Amino acid sequence: MPDIGETLRDARMRARIDVSEIEAKTKIRAKYLRALENEEWGLLPGPTFVKSFLRTYAQALGLDAKALVEEYRLHHESPGEPQLEPIVPAPRRERGPRIARGGGGGRSGAYLVLVGFVVLLIVLLIVGLLDTGGSSKSTRTRSEARKPAATRHGGSSGRRGTAAAGTASQSAVVTLSLRATGTVYVCLIGDGGRRLLAGTTLQPGSSTPTYHARRFEITLGNNAVTMVLDGTPRTVPASSKAIGYSITKAGRRTLPAERQPTCT
Repeated sequence: MPDIGETLRDARMRARIDVSEIEAKTKIRAKYLRALENEEWGLLPGPTFVKSFLRTYAQALGLDAKALVEEYRLHHESPGEPQLEPIVPAPRRERGPRIARGGGGGRSGAYLVLVGFVVLLIVLLIVGLLDTGGSSKSTRTRSEARKPAATRHGGSSGRRGTAAAGTASQSAVVTLSLRATGTVYVCLIGDGGRRLLAGTTLQPGSSTPTYHARRFEITLGNNAVTMVLDGTPRTVPASSKAIGYSITKAGRRTLPAERQPTCT
């Protein structure tokens, strides 16, 4: 079998496609596409990204992506490196009545008992509300008549409650900016899966804007970066592999390799 890089390059040349066209189609930077064609694995962020980029590039050229990824694993991936596979969501089960088989009858019976109990509790609550509705309304009316006008209409206590709710909501937001101390690959995801830095390579001395979110997920190609969380600089421990974090107001938590965002 030809080398991986040769296979990719030949397929692209036969299709008369420029690297820039592949970059626009796959969203993979041209420098990484050339590194794949030249088999310069050290220029790529790590084994996880190599396999992800290789799979995406092969599919864009109509090649057997699975075979090329397996070829990389066999001949270029170190034995000590974890064998990661993309996470495939489990097929959704059709909801419907479950038929008890064998020992499943006990579970179905318990489920029916629980449903019956919940229905009975709801009925009792509705009956109780209907019985006490009239008296509660009259009691509230008399109570409101005795209160000062400012209290009956909400007054300052309502405004204080609204202000407290707004303060609590803002306190959950964390700020993050990055300062590169060397060349570093960054994939940064904000709230709702929004890509803030979609596979960007920061150069030494460059900085990012300050981002605001309740939760960030970030993947770094190396530790040549300082993370500024809520105004406090935080360094990144040295690592020979890609580094991932989940960041909230409570702090940052290291992500396992299979949970790290790839921005591909």
